[in-house]
Amino acid sequence: MLHEARRAGVLAHLTSLPGPVDHGDLGPPALKFVDWLKRAGQTWWQMLPVVPPGYGGSPYGSPSTFAGSPALVSLELLRSDGLLRRSELVPPLSGRQRAGIELRQTRLALACERLRAGHAPHLTRELERFRAEQASWLRDYCLYAALKRAHGGLSWVDWDEPIARRRAPALERASRELTREIDEHAMVQFFFQRQWSALRAHAHAAGVRLLGDMPMFVAHDGVDAWANPEQFFLRKDGRPSVVAGVPPDDFSETGQLWGNPLFRWEKMKQNGFGWWLARLARSLELFDAVRLDHFIGFHRYWEVPADAKTAMHGRFVLVPGRELLEATRARFGGLPFLAEDLGVVTDDVVALRRSFGLPGMKVLHFAFSDPNGSDYLPHRYDEHAVVYTGTHDNDTTVGWFRGLPGGRDGERARVLRYTAGSPKTIHFDLIRLAYASVAKLAIIPLQDVLGLDSRARMNTPGTSQGNWSWRAKPGQLTPPLAAELQQLARTYERTP
Repeated sequence: MLHEARRAGVLAHLTSLPGPVDHGDLGPPALKFVDWLKRAGQTWWQMLPVVPPGYGGSPYGSPSTFAGSPALVSLELLRSDGLLRRSELVPPLSGRQRAGIELRQTRLALACERLRAGHAPHLTRELERFRAEQASWLRDYCLYAALKRAHGGLSWVDWDEPIARRRAPALERASRELTREIDEHAMVQFFFQRQWSALRAHAHAAGVRLLGDMPMFVAHDGVDAWANPEQFFLRKDGRPSVVAGVPPDDFSETGQLWGNPLFRWEKMKQNGFGWWLARLARSLELFDAVRLDHFIGFHRYWEVPADAKTAMHGRFVLVPGRELLEATRARFGGLPFLAEDLGVVTDDVVALRRSFGLPGMKVLHFAFSDPNGSDYLPHRYDEHAVVYTGTHDNDTTVGWFRGLPGGRDGERARVLRYTAGSPKTIHFDLIRLAYASVAKLAIIPLQDVLGLDSRARMNTPGTSQGNWSWRAKPGQLTPPLAAELQQLARTYERTP
């Protein structure tokens, strides 16, 4: 699907769109963006994970790999359903992000109360059908979310022992005592699912497909580890015995200590990879194709003792990724996935990706650091790839270019020679370079489409402050900009 024909798309998380409260959501902001993409000749919209955000607002550290983010539920669409009043949609006058979060939380609770009271009887049957269809993950998630609130936000390993260890009598008692809270979480997930289905239908009608993003690992402080402890390397007290990371390299003398619990791959294999297949199935319910983050993790992972202070002293462990991909292909009749194969990738990882026909990623920001040439230079591509100017972890193209070394032989000079471009138009020069490449799909971050500098950066790896908060401003996505992008896509045969 990702390499059927030459196409173009935009990378923009839903929260990056201008919205009526604190950020974009599944309502009018998303629908209008789809319409803009159509006018711009784009056929793919790539997002970051749409799960509930974790620490620091990161969508890559979610407490659930199955649930949708409540922050993406549109209050405007809930008004259309008769669950909110127009006067209740007034955004917070302070403009503070925290105020926007609080407004959403209170309005979602109000909408749930009205649905429970029968204000929208046409939704009641839909809700019950949703609860039945998604029961395999929804029950655990709603109970976990209710218990998390009841325990004041504590990690599940610090809950009362019978609850933390999922003793049946304790779970039954908690389900009775927290019925109202559990129902509220289920309703919010129903709102998300209903609005998502409408967005996807609108996108398909406009000829736009949705590309999702799946992190390799899960958060320890989340429902996945709590509800499925046997799938992870956890001690008797629930804490990890080993955690994920990256070994020392040119970028870090001590490596990267991520801290995620590691999968018991052999046990998963014995169980037919049921948890993984359910996770992938959920992603494909939402998206037309999915980016598999840290694809190297389907070949091997770096295992670090849980009490280690750095990732220096670990070991590589091979995993049955080939068997999982074979099971996935048999289950879904194909593999609508994109492999995130950036960084230090071994020949074995490349062979694994190619043997299943998965496209890899090419990032233009990585193409010019080596004076002897790089595999990220477009003239070295094959068409079975997806090319980006940068990703959500990169600086914007304008910010990246300004930070390059100057001089006759510096990276900045190599960029200008290769693109025949100008510092004033460098963002569009790189977009043109991506579109002109042989790669079947070209994806451009929205910040680069808008030509923004480093202040619009989405994430800086290794930092915990100031990430995931960039928002486009109302009025930036203009018809002239759409026309310019469409003309470029048409020039390089990337329009339908």
